[in-house]
Amino acid sequence: MIKTLIFDFGNVFINLDIEGAHKYALETFNINTLSEEMTAFNSLYEQGLISTDEFLEFYAENFPKLSNDNLINVWNIMLKDFPKHRLEFIKHLKASSKYKLILLSNTNELHINWIKENVSFYDDFKNCFDAFYLSHEINLRKPHNAIFEFVLNENNLKSNECLFIDDNLDNIKTATNLKFATWHIKPETEDVTTLFKTKNKLF
Repeated sequence: MIKTLIFDFGNVFINLDIEGAHKYALETFNINTLSEEMTAFNSLYEQGLISTDEFLEFYAENFPKLSNDNLINVWNIMLKDFPKHRLEFIKHLKASSKYKLILLSNTNELHINWIKENVSFYDDFKNCFDAFYLSHEINLRKPHNAIFEFVLNENNLKSNECLFIDDNLDNIKTATNLKFATWHIKPETEDVTTLFKTKNKLF
């Protein structure tokens, strides 16, 4: 029996344009691919292991023609709209008290600051969850086992009583290996608000 619903944030509640943002970054930086060092810094930043200032300083040193505002725009351009009907969905779930609700997201400080500034109902959204985990605040990130084990231990949960919803296949694979029920949501064709219709066999 599913007792806990664990949701990703990006491409589950807030829409992202990951491919478009990647293309924009390459064009802006005038490079063909992200270097291993850049990918490593991005990962460190997402885990909160380096500060926003250190993160921006790294990119400023590598691309001195770009201002901090330019760099922040490159980083945040993937963030798009947050459809209001998804807020209503999670508010309804909260009001029903049928499930423990957890958000588990690979999210960094610049992204969450943008969301706080541009999503007027962010606080209402956050308050719907019993636990709200952002990777940069807990120094862990998906798809590593440790972040899932952290959530289980912190909330005294059994993985086979949890449904994990994410658009990233690597994250889904880790959760599946740990015996979570999963929904690999496809943001182009699916919407989280259809959860109980799409995954009705679990409920």
